[in-house]
Amino acid sequence: MENREDLNSILPYLPLVMRSSTLFWPSQVVEALKAMARGPLHSRVNSGELLFLAISDLRHSLSLSSHHFAPSFPQGYALFFDELMSREESTKWFEEVVPALADLLLRFPSLLQTHYQTADIAHINGVNTGLRLLHSQEPGIVFLSQGQRSCKIPQKNFKFPNGHEILFQELIGALLGCSLFCLFPVTNRGVEHLPTINFDQLFASLYDNYNEKQENKIRCIIHYFERIFSHTPIGFVSFERKVLPLEHLPQCISYPKAEFWSNSVIPLCCFEVQNSGLIEDQSSEALEVDFANKFIGGGALHRGCVQEEIRFMINPELIAGMLFLPSMADNEAIEIIGAERFSSYTGYASSFHFAGDYVDKKDVDCFGRRKTRIIAIDALCSPRMRQYKQECLLREINKAFCGFFAQSKYQQYKRLFPENGCSRAQLDQNIEDSIVRSRSNLLSHDNASTSDETTEEKSVNQVIRNYEEKGCESLGHEDNNIGIVTGNWGCGAFGGDPELKTIIQWLAASQALRPFISYYTFGLDELQNLDQVTRWILSQKWTVGDLWNMLVEYSDQKYKGQTDVGFLAWLLPSLFDHDAEMLDLPNAP
Repeated sequence: MENREDLNSILPYLPLVMRSSTLFWPSQVVEALKAMARGPLHSRVNSGELLFLAISDLRHSLSLSSHHFAPSFPQGYALFFDELMSREESTKWFEEVVPALADLLLRFPSLLQTHYQTADIAHINGVNTGLRLLHSQEPGIVFLSQGQRSCKIPQKNFKFPNGHEILFQELIGALLGCSLFCLFPVTNRGVEHLPTINFDQLFASLYDNYNEKQENKIRCIIHYFERIFSHTPIGFVSFERKVLPLEHLPQCISYPKAEFWSNSVIPLCCFEVQNSGLIEDQSSEALEVDFANKFIGGGALHRGCVQEEIRFMINPELIAGMLFLPSMADNEAIEIIGAERFSSYTGYASSFHFAGDYVDKKDVDCFGRRKTRIIAIDALCSPRMRQYKQECLLREINKAFCGFFAQSKYQQYKRLFPENGCSRAQLDQNIEDSIVRSRSNLLSHDNASTSDETTEEKSVNQVIRNYEEKGCESLGHEDNNIGIVTGNWGCGAFGGDPELKTIIQWLAASQALRPFISYYTFGLDELQNLDQVTRWILSQKWTVGDLWNMLVEYSDQKYKGQTDVGFLAWLLPSLFDHDAEMLDLPNAP
């Protein structure tokens, strides 16, 4: 164990000790956890105040400094567990959940050793899946477990994609237990650009400036622990750092330049407009966009409560990635597959409210992961007018492309579009031949498909899908016919132009060979004509290059102050003029 590079990279950030190839807790910690595991009659931990004292003793045994605690953490613990919880909830928590959590933490060293043994089994073709720091500019994957005791790793035909980390969900429970008890060392996390991982700020914020949304965030976390100790989850969750290399590398799509986009001949994919509903409630086989902070999780463990933070509360296993995933650079994204949803909710931001249990019925893939695929991409923050400069357009479209594109598709991509995906005058002859052969046998997306998608566009998309199906066995994960489900990424608090961001994501999804993009407008006024405009664009048979060039032209005019309208009205003024005329019509007598 001492010679494992993966373990050695993460060990300084874990509360465990390693000696003679064995991971273990210090003896004082073991005795304290054993007492807690026997219940409050033995440990006397039956209140938030006493739980904090027990945590302080654990931290002292681990030589963790109290200086790194949020000052109001003890008061936050006491407020939640002793005042905001009902007597019935508190009794269940201290008599059932805390002992079970202590028992799980006692098994944490053995769970982690089993994890690395499993990673050795899965270490095929040079792909490491063990828990480690997934450093910036180093594509990699970690596999973590939900319920290791009941989950067996297939040893035949077991292939992982390059750059993945997969964790059993039970191991994730132990990691989050460490977060709840604030046992992770934090001294050097800032040096590695790692986000917050302990829960002290979460509870301190509750006391410092009480509001209901903070209480309800914590209720989601508490519900997670209650659930996993009543029904142990079984499966895996994978965390992947995706990178578009800044320099050309073999068998890989590198970070595109402007010419890549302006010359692209890839057809635009199907565009579906959803004027109601939520991304996390969609049922398609799709990659769901997390409107992320560059530090994964954003303000989830602080005061934040918008799209990313809410997702981390209702799918708490996502928090585990905050342990080992440093901040994202402009050419990076993070993909997480398999995180289970545990909570229902209502509201948003200040109105967020925990609404009870949620039973996740998503199917599982061949790796035992739920088919919940989340892609974290961070947009420019407060870009104002500079978002219309080409360098910022390029940054945003490449960020989305990094998230949406699977490098495992490289060979398929190269076959379909020679010159490494860059443009050329016409489609390759073999694709044109396939278009002719497939015209009478078209397949469309299971949900909606725009009526304006032409026969040729459908045929090209089907050729793409056929290539995906033929190459499926060599791919690390199930990626066939997986579309993109997204919304107003980088807008809202980040201040991006929603019309600009809509088109950028559509272009990126199309270039990444995704069969569709399903866009949730969340009722935004600027996007009320989005469906009509996207239908019109598809009817024009535009390619990615065509639409990108239009977006660049518009943005240049916008930046120079030559237009003050949004992109949709600039592109199709007749539609908006017609709407204005309709609004000006006098009332009927």
